[in-house]
Amino acid sequence: MIDFLINRQLFPLILLGSFGLVFLIQQVFYWVIFWRLGRYRHPENTAGPRGVSVVICAHNEYHHLKETLPLILEQDYPDYEVLVVNHSSDDDTHYLLTRLEEEYPHLTTIYIREDLNFFSGKKFPLSIGIKSAKHNLVLLTDADCKPESKEWIRHMQSAFMPKTEVVLGYGPYYRAAGLLNKLIRFDTAQIAIQYLSYALAGIPYMGVGRNLSYVKPVFYRNQGFIAHYRIRSGDDDLFINRVANRSNTAIMVHPDSFTFSEPKPTLGKWITQKKRHLSTSHLYKFRHKLLLGLYGFTLASFYGLFILLLSLNWSVIPVLGIFVLRLISQYIVLAGCMKKLNERDLVPLLPFYEILLLIFNAGILISNVVRKPTRWK
Repeated sequence: MIDFLINRQLFPLILLGSFGLVFLIQQVFYWVIFWRLGRYRHPENTAGPRGVSVVICAHNEYHHLKETLPLILEQDYPDYEVLVVNHSSDDDTHYLLTRLEEEYPHLTTIYIREDLNFFSGKKFPLSIGIKSAKHNLVLLTDADCKPESKEWIRHMQSAFMPKTEVVLGYGPYYRAAGLLNKLIRFDTAQIAIQYLSYALAGIPYMGVGRNLSYVKPVFYRNQGFIAHYRIRSGDDDLFINRVANRSNTAIMVHPDSFTFSEPKPTLGKWITQKKRHLSTSHLYKFRHKLLLGLYGFTLASFYGLFILLLSLNWSVIPVLGIFVLRLISQYIVLAGCMKKLNERDLVPLLPFYEILLLIFNAGILISNVVRKPTRWK
């Protein structure tokens, strides 16, 4: 049967047609979804500043908090508090927080002496922090994250319009030498391009706890993290997947609103982090899984069919033409998005990083099926 198809030249036409189809689907993602971020302009907010409660969970984070917390405590913002939930730390975190509380009256420490197992991961201490916040607007970040500027709170707060309940921010990693750093940063940027673009398209599906804000009523109305309390991760992406919608979600991508952190120093530690992050995606809403899966499937299919068609030496000119057209779209759209995220240095080798990441994520997904991650840190 295969010989018949090849002799009749149907098989190469089927392959070429499939290649063209996945190319078109990819173009829809690029120009209908991702380009929204590339051309995004923040709407002007004429309302005055609102009170903000910054909530940070810490478990043995002395060395990180020593560097990051003063930057958060010295924000240029008129009305905010900082709550640090010290979750069963046995390092010098207590002494650091005690000293900083004497210096900064808007810092409050909440101590959890025992590791209570009501929730998995950091959901319990985070819930305590949110419920203890005196302001309606809660801004979340991690103990190892540094605000890019003293305007971080001001910019994140400015994205709240009258109907906004959720604001998604960006938490990039610092630049360093080496391929691993670039791959980690490219992965982070790609994820951000997707969740920020989908939010602009009215299909918000996740956020990242390194830079995320929402109002307390949306937390209470959805009973906090109770829907996924047994899952160690998900205090950010699964919660947002549950509560965010077209009308209540906004984004903030001003460079001064970013919160930076150090990337994992070794491949092994990054793999552990990625396994934890990817372990929750199967719990997303069906339409989100469908869209994300379709993009990943067509991306892998595009490269697979491209290699297959070239190796069979069939229709080389149209195959190369389609590939070049996608490459042009990729550089126009993703370069615009990378500019918004201040990741311009990643643009020249976009296809190279994309292929590496495609292979890497496939391995992580297979690994997660075999053995699921068990720690939140």
